Amino acid sequence: MTARIARAGRLGALLLLAGAVQATPVHASADQPRFVVTGAPVDRRDVVTWAASADRMGEAVAGRAYRLVVHTSAAGRDMRIRLSNAFGDRPVTFDSVYAGVQKQGAELVHGSNRPLTFDGARSVTVPAGGATLSDPLPGRLPAATNLVVSIHSPDAAGPATGHWMAMQTSYAAQGDHTAEEGGEPWTEVLGSWFYLDAVSVRTLAGTGAVATLGDSITDGWASSSDLNRRWPDYLARRLQAADTDVQGVANEGISGNKVLADGGGPSALKRLQRDVLSQPGVRTVFLFEGVNDIKAHPGATAQDLIAGYRQIAERVHAAGKCVVAATVGPYKGWSEWDAAGEKVRQDVNQFIRTSADFDAVTDLDHILRSPYDPERMLPALDSGDHLHPDDKGMQAMADAVDLKSLDCAGR
Repeated sequence: MTARIARAGRLGALLLLAGAVQATPVHASADQPRFVVTGAPVDRRDVVTWAASADRMGEAVAGRAYRLVVHTSAAGRDMRIRLSNAFGDRPVTFDSVYAGVQKQGAELVHGSNRPLTFDGARSVTVPAGGATLSDPLPGRLPAATNLVVSIHSPDAAGPATGHWMAMQTSYAAQGDHTAEEGGEPWTEVLGSWFYLDAVSVRTLAGTGAVATLGDSITDGWASSSDLNRRWPDYLARRLQAADTDVQGVANEGISGNKVLADGGGPSALKRLQRDVLSQPGVRTVFLFEGVNDIKAHPGATAQDLIAGYRQIAERVHAAGKCVVAATVGPYKGWSEWDAAGEKVRQDVNQFIRTSADFDAVTDLDHILRSPYDPERMLPALDSGDHLHPDDKGMQAMADAVDLKSLDCAGR
């Protein structure tokens, strides 16, 4: 029996177990001991349709409202949102939360804005370090919808939680304007999301999601804002067109993030449970991270980074999910590039290409590199900074993913 067949059998048993226990609150492992998701139980048909990794956002402002624009992947019914206070040092109350569909800017489609409840109440208090799920909102939410979640907190204080680099325009206002469909009160333009870190929908049985765990490339830096051209967005469109069982895409990239060390958010090792494994319906984790570890001065050794990858793979498999690893792309021409870091990148990529720790590999280095100088990105895919792909590069990355490799239940 091959290692992959044996692993598939083990994963099948773990998936059955995960389905049996998914209706209980999700507790993080020792790396995030305070993070607990509360709210009505999760149904085994619930699948994440949008997500953004939480990070510390500076000081919160009482009495402020946010109108947050997000783009869905999987279609489904009974939409739920997750409000996160992961970085808060005190509880935060939201006394009005609405969800609608964007018409243009901060204006909503007439009749689409509806209130969300939490255990039947319009108000909810999210504990420090935790998150809360809303009740299901009846009705269907199509794929590729610009969903707008409006929230107001009367008492927000201390560290706020959110996601810095949204590559999507959202809005803020002072005072509670969440129930209003017009855009007039929402005069402050934002490039970040606040408190909202996930949206899920109830799908057909057997539908799943992929979570992309990464850094600024996955987060979408250098892609076109407000056009959903991050590589996970292109991947979502491919999955929808192919009508696969995997339909949800959770973008869990953080700009500046590392596998091993904190910096641009907590390390991938620390945030794996909170950002990825706690999301409903995730079938596969797509691991594309490591360039920030390598190009730091001093940078990580190949041995240390490989150990980090192996730990992530072990934890993903223990959770009953598959892990697809991607090779680290070229970055010669970026200010931090040097020959020593390039040697580490080559050694790490050799490990990724040949390791039995992963269920599949996507060779993004091969897709992105120039055939004339493999240490550099192909100019046609380069945003100009020699590290981040442009829109064409983002699409090329998504096109390189074998969609069958994302379907853990299919192997």
